[in-house]
Amino acid sequence: MAKADTKLFNRASQVALVRSQDRTVLTMANDFEGDLKEFAVVVPVPTFLEREQIHVGERALLDHLDAYSSPRLVEYFDPDPCQRAQLQGGLRREMAMAAPKAAADQAAARSLGVTIEARYTVGEYDILILSARESNGLETWLRKNGYRIPEGAVDVLGSYIRQNLRFFVAKVNLGEQARLGFSYLRPIQVAYESPKFMLPIRLGTVNANGPQELFLYTLTRKGRVETTNYRTVKLPSDVDIPVYVKAEFPAFYRSLFAEQVKRERMHSVFTEYAWDMNWCDPCAAAPLSRDELKQLGVFWLDEPSEGQSGGVFLTRLHVRYDRAHFPEDLVFQETADRTNFQGRYILRHAFAGELTCAANEYRSELRQRHEREAKTLADLTGWNASDIRRKMNLDAESADTRKWWERLWSR
Repeated sequence: MAKADTKLFNRASQVALVRSQDRTVLTMANDFEGDLKEFAVVVPVPTFLEREQIHVGERALLDHLDAYSSPRLVEYFDPDPCQRAQLQGGLRREMAMAAPKAAADQAAARSLGVTIEARYTVGEYDILILSARESNGLETWLRKNGYRIPEGAVDVLGSYIRQNLRFFVAKVNLGEQARLGFSYLRPIQVAYESPKFMLPIRLGTVNANGPQELFLYTLTRKGRVETTNYRTVKLPSDVDIPVYVKAEFPAFYRSLFAEQVKRERMHSVFTEYAWDMNWCDPCAAAPLSRDELKQLGVFWLDEPSEGQSGGVFLTRLHVRYDRAHFPEDLVFQETADRTNFQGRYILRHAFAGELTCAANEYRSELRQRHEREAKTLADLTGWNASDIRRKMNLDAESADTRKWWERLWSR
């Protein structure tokens, strides 16, 4: 499913901040436009750094954090509203999918006992989450869809199916383009000790051409991280928006974020994600492995008192800043709040199959739902309500299409 990754924003820097007690490991990736010979980065640090405290890391670590924690779309599909009247016969129609290709994919999978539970796009990979009833059907589906399955895989697949495990499968999306004209250098890492839990941002505003974007991933032991000298606000989440936004998700998310920045008068830091690194639901990408966490500097992983992931809690913060609105560096505190949060936006597809009943109640509910979705989208993004209604074809939808005699005595 589409996700709001850092590549959607120009002039975007990424920082991973590992913190426990007074120890900090900082991983910094800065965008850069121009000749690399002209590049320099200046980062204030609270203590003297020896050579061994400085390291050059891998960009893939931040890409994985980004994919794991990005705000995203999720989809649901309405069942046949006429099914209720048909339950007595024990017959259930297959749920129709709004998009023809998705409908064909689901139907083909179901015929083999395979269910496509989720679709995501993560970086250059198209991801499917599958469940299956039997191994032969799953193997057949995978082969038909271009996955290379070794001989003898049926028994192994069967053992996972008997354990009620799901399957994470991926293909490379050759059309993915994600650089927006900026070059990203390998991130610089520094490790130091200081009682100050902060991130210097002011120096970066000196030569900035307009506001900058900062994505900050904090990895701590106890729980969610927030700023103490600026307001920390959770983005609007778990709201229903029109289905057509699926094709415009990057524009939607940029507009949503810009609108929230405007409402907060560009004085706030926004929480986009907060979750225990042990798991995720839904997962746009797998949680980071122990090796990846160690590369980021999570130094407490091998302490015997910690769990499998070392008690790692991830908070993703997003801030748009400039010199006028953020005159101070960011100062943080770690809270004990381990409540899960993610930026999540919901698409609900109307039933697209042939109706075998009048379904007047469903049609009425659908019109009301679409009106609410249009209002929500306009409120979240500041987009023109008339344009939204036109794209949703709401004026035609709200027209009463019943025959004249059907309208006589109905209420």
